[in-house]
Amino acid sequence: MKNLVIVESPAKAKTIEKFLGADFKVVSCKGHIRDLVDGNAAIDIDNNFQPHYEVPPEKETLVKELKKLVKQAEIIWLATDEDREGEAISWHLFEVLKLNKENTKRIVFNEITKPAIQKAVSNPRDIDNFLVDAQQARRILDRLVGYGLSPVLWKQVRPKLSAGRVQSVAVRLVVEREREIIDFHEKSEYKIIAIFNTSKGKSLRAELPKRYKTEEEALKFIESLVQAKFNVTNIEVKPTYRNPSPPFTTSTLQQEASRKLGYDVTRTMQLAQKLYENGHISYMRTDSVNLSQTAIDGAKNEILSAYGQPFLHSRNFATKSENAQEAHEAIRPTYFNVHEAGSTPQEKRLYDLIWKRSIASQMSKAELEKTIISIANSNNQEILRAEGEVMKFEGFLKVYFESTDDDLETEEMEGILPAVSVGEQLLPISVVGEERYSKHAPRYSEASLVKKLEELGIGRPSTYAPTIQTIQKRGYIITETRPAFQRTVKRIWLKDNQISQTIESENFGAEKNKLFPSDIGMLVTDFLAQNFKDIMDYGFTAAVEKEFDEIAKGLKSWQNMLDEFYKPFQISVENTTKTGERVNGERILGKDPISGLTVLVRMGQYGPMVQLGARDETETPKYASLLSTQRMETVELGDAIKMLSIMNNGFVYNDLPVTVGNGSYG
Repeated sequence: MKNLVIVESPAKAKTIEKFLGADFKVVSCKGHIRDLVDGNAAIDIDNNFQPHYEVPPEKETLVKELKKLVKQAEIIWLATDEDREGEAISWHLFEVLKLNKENTKRIVFNEITKPAIQKAVSNPRDIDNFLVDAQQARRILDRLVGYGLSPVLWKQVRPKLSAGRVQSVAVRLVVEREREIIDFHEKSEYKIIAIFNTSKGKSLRAELPKRYKTEEEALKFIESLVQAKFNVTNIEVKPTYRNPSPPFTTSTLQQEASRKLGYDVTRTMQLAQKLYENGHISYMRTDSVNLSQTAIDGAKNEILSAYGQPFLHSRNFATKSENAQEAHEAIRPTYFNVHEAGSTPQEKRLYDLIWKRSIASQMSKAELEKTIISIANSNNQEILRAEGEVMKFEGFLKVYFESTDDDLETEEMEGILPAVSVGEQLLPISVVGEERYSKHAPRYSEASLVKKLEELGIGRPSTYAPTIQTIQKRGYIITETRPAFQRTVKRIWLKDNQISQTIESENFGAEKNKLFPSDIGMLVTDFLAQNFKDIMDYGFTAAVEKEFDEIAKGLKSWQNMLDEFYKPFQISVENTTKTGERVNGERILGKDPISGLTVLVRMGQYGPMVQLGARDETETPKYASLLSTQRMETVELGDAIKMLSIMNNGFVYNDLPVTVGNGSYG
């Protein structure tokens, strides 16, 4: 065998082998072939943070096979992914397989196509030790934090808990948003909407720009419009335009796949990985919006043939992140003339999204005309306004329309307004004052949490999905869909110069696939925020990421970086351990009216619960677990007494006590 190529995944191996010919054998190492040993022996802190690695039992057979193949080959090509993780895998292969520098070549490519693979083979390089150092620094630091914090949590909060450097900060974001929602007090105000008929019998909808805070103010305004005459006082027409969004990065793909396709972050990355490995898209872990000239030319040809010259506007986007180096190009189709790709309906839908976003980024801006019609009335000075947009040239909107962040597919395109002229009298059909309620900040979805982490500079493209997966697996965050509540809203009507009022019901507060913190997630967050301020600080966590970037560029020693972090961290661990105080989030709700005993809520060994009787009041307190929809911070005395009476009901059957429990299914 002349050439042995080692890649990460079996699917990639099959695709690449087709391009390289008979002189090349392509095999997969199936990801990392070794990792830090278990336990505290993994890192020799006193010996400059020297890591100790081992080949796990499940990889031993594979390593033996790779060693045999290495002996038979003249040249070894390490073709793992081009980010830090991929670089580290190549380095581990080099070390474990005892490769020689003379006949080992490192190659990278951004897409799995014949030209890209052949170009990579023509331009090999050595393993980039700076990238390896950055990956090792992250891995070691995360292990130090995890192994440092977990025993403290076991001792002072609850056994079997764990914490992580990025994960705990992500949980804190969700917890803070939940508390913001708990503290939110909704207020209502009145929005005025009027429907008119034009002189040509067309319908025109207008609104009053300001809102009224009370029913009395809204009613007074609507009463003032009885017998009023309405006419058009001004028509303002101004051109406007919209530019396309840049092609996808890892985080924007995760956000848009969530909004448009309903995929969670992990699912999106699994599907993107398959598309990449089968040669359909460029590398899917990237924070760059850059496109290669080849890609720009490919998009240009496709746009010219499908839509024509007016729709073409070739451009390259500047990457906002100064540290965008995980990959050198945005996520895009390998070949723009391939309109459909993927082996499952889910893969095809994701490919279609990537194709449309990439093509749209190279298309002309959309040109619109915005019209604002001002409508005065004869009884007061208030001006109603009707706004609309007319599409003059579709541009990129012919292909792709970006969704909004709040998951609600808001229709951004406003309706076309009927033709009217200044001075024209309008016939009022109805004026209504609608009660509208203020809304709290939305709970995070997986994708919007990724967006927030990226804005804060926390994590990198390769860490978003694993971070969210980890905090859900640990039970700190729960993804839930919750039904809507109902409430009444008031409406004040003016029709045929008669005023009436109605009370109607409306749904509100429905949640679809939103992130909720669990009680233990909130308790752990509070404990860590109180005792490990640096670890839980957003700015500090982002600064650590920048230090990893500096290591990757060779600007900083990874051992020095770890030393600077570890000393103060270890002092915090020691100080927290000294206090030894157990934390259970106990909150007194009040007194039981029958027994006079204290009713409280706290975290127990098996989860959150309410308790009847404090330890100094009775030797046999009674307990009841909280329901999955209840939270320690919001449960009230009445709820607790009701649950305690159900759980401790005193029923007897055949001389045996009957108890009611809150089990896994209710």
